[in-house]
Amino acid sequence: MSEVFVIRNQHGHYWGKAKAWVDGAEPRTVMRTGHRDEATNTLVELSAKDIELRGEIMAVVLGDKGEPMVEASDIPVPLTPEQIAAEEATRHAVEQAEAESPDTDSPASEITDTAEDSHEVTDSGA
Repeated sequence: MSEVFVIRNQHGHYWGKAKAWVDGAEPRTVMRTGHRDEATNTLVELSAKDIELRGEIMAVVLGDKGEPMVEASDIPVPLTPEQIAAEEATRHAVEQAEAESPDTDSPASEITDTAEDSHEVTDSGA
């Protein structure tokens, strides 16, 4: 088993390969490097962008599958601005579709249904 370095923040999240924080539940998504100085450089860059960040570099071993053996965080990872925008767009589209769809429970549809039923009775009785 070999040792690698990962970056963990104050919430127990790990810096991921996709350049976003991950909770560590899927270790293959955690960014790892074989050199501490590379992890240090990445942490400095992250800290420059986020002054609230309290990160640490951790040495961890790789498991049998070559994935870092990290403990998953119980704290959910916050959504990125892109994810928030996507959720809002989806919510807006659903609301718009609901507003445009005919309401089958409205009294007008019941009147139409009743008129059609009485028309059928009239036709069959004639």
